[in-house]
Amino acid sequence: MTRTQSISRLCTALCGILLASAAHAQSFALLSPAVVVSLKVQQTTPQARAIIREADSALALSPHPMKRLHTEGTLPHQGIRDQSIEAERDFPITQSLAFTYRLTGDKKYLAQAASFLDAWAITYKPSGNPIDETPFGPLFVAFDLTRGDLPPETEQRTVDLFRKMSTIYLDWLEQNAADDKANNWSSHRVKLAVLGAYETGDGALIARAERAYTRQRRLNIHPDGSVMDFYMRDALHYVVYDLEPFTTAALAARAHGQDWFHTVSTGAPSVELAVDWLVPFALGEKTHEEFVHSTVPFDAARDKAGEAGYSGQWQPKTSVNLLALATALDPKYAPTLDKVEVNTSSRTPVWIALAIQANAWQAGIVQKNAVQSRATKDK
Repeated sequence: MTRTQSISRLCTALCGILLASAAHAQSFALLSPAVVVSLKVQQTTPQARAIIREADSALALSPHPMKRLHTEGTLPHQGIRDQSIEAERDFPITQSLAFTYRLTGDKKYLAQAASFLDAWAITYKPSGNPIDETPFGPLFVAFDLTRGDLPPETEQRTVDLFRKMSTIYLDWLEQNAADDKANNWSSHRVKLAVLGAYETGDGALIARAERAYTRQRRLNIHPDGSVMDFYMRDALHYVVYDLEPFTTAALAARAHGQDWFHTVSTGAPSVELAVDWLVPFALGEKTHEEFVHSTVPFDAARDKAGEAGYSGQWQPKTSVNLLALATALDPKYAPTLDKVEVNTSSRTPVWIALAIQANAWQAGIVQKNAVQSRATKDK
């Protein structure tokens, strides 16, 4: 079986694991309790070994929480940019620790993950700046992986943090609906609002987040699948930056039994259409010179400061994360992901690969139980 066939089979199974009624009754963002429990069977896979190595190297580290992060609109060494980037390294570290706890069952990883979650839940004050706060994504995954086994006070503080974050963004989106540019900033607002709402299990908050997602999808994505930011920034960099939060939020919705991705479910314009629009560029069939006609002066400033990716031809390797998320939502993207990885010597992020396989494993259990149930009834 080829890698593409394997991903396709895994993702087909992922699409079958909706368990809608049970999922809606549980509080999690991206990984359901059933999927989390299933991770242990992957302990010997290459992805698991890689993430365990990362966790082992993090056991002696201390968290570096800040009251506020700020990187948006800054050049290297300006303001608190450098300190913020250093502090943000805590987020993938926490995620690796949490994955390793579930893979191995060793509570030393749980204790270390808890210390990182608690440090940030106690210290951080949500700012309402989605560009500064979108790096929190791995903390949502880490919380899904450790929830129920954390100290109760850590769990409550983390839920409170995510509730505040979700509420801040939903309030902003609703209060500024008439003036919102609906660009990538609001795509990231929506992602954080959706993940935070699902973590709370609050039905009213989740409904508000779904409405925000729907509005942003309709305003940001054009009928042909191109996104607003492409025309503002003249850059595929910002197409990817728009679609990553869309697909992450759609993956969370899928875990709760809803399809926010496909045209057949949402109508057009859809996130599926937007990913399809990007695919020819990712495969190298089309090329694009980045930021040539950007309407944002800061893009030129970043290029002048030597930041990579703000001039020259767009690099398809920067789409691997997005294509991996899209593949988790629809296996039709597996061949594209496979080709882009080969062409650019890039790999799917370990956490996405583990999540896909965990969902597929759990789907197989569900399907097996369903077959056994039908067989029992037929006797």
